[in-house]
Amino acid sequence: MDLRSKQLSALTCLLFVLCCCHGGNILVLPEDGSHWVNMQIILRNLHTRGHSLTVVRSSKSWYIQENSFLYSTITVNPMETEDIGPDYFKMMIERSLALQRMLPFFRFFEQLNDIVNILKVFHNGALRMISAILDDVALVGHLREAKFDLLLTDPAFPAGVLLANFLHLPMVYNVRWLNAGDAHMQIAPSPPSHVPMYNSLLHDQMSFLQRMENFLRNLFSILQEQYIIVPIYSELLERHFPPGTDLLSMQQSADIWLMRVDFVFEFPRPTMPNVVYIGGFQCHPAQALPEELEEFMQSSGEHGVVIMSLGAAVGALPTSITEAIATAFAEIPQKVVWRYHGERPLTLGNNTLLLEWFPQNDLLGHPKTRVFVSHGGTNGIYEAIYHGVPVLALPLLFDQFDNVLRLQVRSAARVLQVATLTSQEFLEALKDVLENPLYRSGIRKLSELHRDRPLSPLDSATFWIEYVMRHRGAAHLRSEAIDLPWYSYHNLDVLAFLLLFTAIVLLMSVYICKLLCCRKSIKKRKVD
Repeated sequence: MDLRSKQLSALTCLLFVLCCCHGGNILVLPEDGSHWVNMQIILRNLHTRGHSLTVVRSSKSWYIQENSFLYSTITVNPMETEDIGPDYFKMMIERSLALQRMLPFFRFFEQLNDIVNILKVFHNGALRMISAILDDVALVGHLREAKFDLLLTDPAFPAGVLLANFLHLPMVYNVRWLNAGDAHMQIAPSPPSHVPMYNSLLHDQMSFLQRMENFLRNLFSILQEQYIIVPIYSELLERHFPPGTDLLSMQQSADIWLMRVDFVFEFPRPTMPNVVYIGGFQCHPAQALPEELEEFMQSSGEHGVVIMSLGAAVGALPTSITEAIATAFAEIPQKVVWRYHGERPLTLGNNTLLLEWFPQNDLLGHPKTRVFVSHGGTNGIYEAIYHGVPVLALPLLFDQFDNVLRLQVRSAARVLQVATLTSQEFLEALKDVLENPLYRSGIRKLSELHRDRPLSPLDSATFWIEYVMRHRGAAHLRSEAIDLPWYSYHNLDVLAFLLLFTAIVLLMSVYICKLLCCRKSIKKRKVD
């Protein structure tokens, strides 16, 4: 091929790329906290592909910055609400530790009551956020004029769902939780016989009593959604939506559900065509560490390093537990990097480095890292799976108990109960995870399975977002089940008809038999 032909070929390829990379106009309504951490990863990837991003954020946001090169922002000032900040999470942790000390029977009912109260706080916060948007006529006009191609949201609470339906925009979820539990429950069949409920600490092989508990949790979740969550938004729906609009139907209407799940970690369950699994999309090969941190890692020699983090929302545990952990760390030959906020523990050893922030993914991917001490948050768990680092788990809140159970049954983690934790117990468990090859073998098997896929989770998420923009939705992937009333979905009307038909046939048969018997009796009398 001559030079001119090569130039023409290169020009043709360039024109093809330019034509295919038409940027979309995407509206984003995220959740704050750790949910924003993983949403930002998707936004960064969309930004590199030329899409225009507009993020709707609250003026009270902790993590969502108002100024960013990735996106423009619309800042909303919701009415005053209960402050859901570090103090609120500290209170929840103290309550969680108290629950762990209770007998299982009492803990079950106390947990249900706590979930109701927590959901009311968070859903009322979401209500104030969406009310501030929809009540602002000028803002609504601006959103309509912007002519967005799609709304991307995390539907843990339904502000984004309501906004997408109000603006009649195609909708994509970056989702794991929805309303009162696992988002799968909203879109796919989820038999409680083998699909464990949120926060149940059950796996998919249940005994009779466990199935009974799971069934009751499932029933309570349905009642909680219908009688606690839905009424919170009823007045808003009356003001801004056509009569008969139903929140639950709107939540089921998303075109694509980008589910933050990988079945190497999650238990198998029924699914739907518009559910795309992107568990671990935030993971990537480790990058070089800052010079001082790299020196600390290398100084560990052959013993290696233990990494500890309790996530974005938790700085430190109660003092007695923190001191117990610090004492145990001081007794191991490994170095320790501990993400920590608060007063320095008195028993801290010289081998332990406290940092308010560190590049967790890069540390987990470092060859010197031996164990990850984690609260069991989804982001950290998938990073541990991706890099093949065994976990010593200290679950505290929400889905963390279920997350670490899934690692434990796959021999990839050991789980401790934080409420009653002692220094000796923590030290024994830490040495077990460090020295027992079973844990490293289990997590490496998960890592091998997780990485063996034709398309990375992040690329898969990006493809399906762009797919919805190209086709103005994906209605052909949505099941008609979302439009069926509950009695039709479960075929109760068919069952009722069949029972009625059977009853009528039996009654008619009895009536005919009686009629024939009466006629025979009359004929016999006449003969006599």
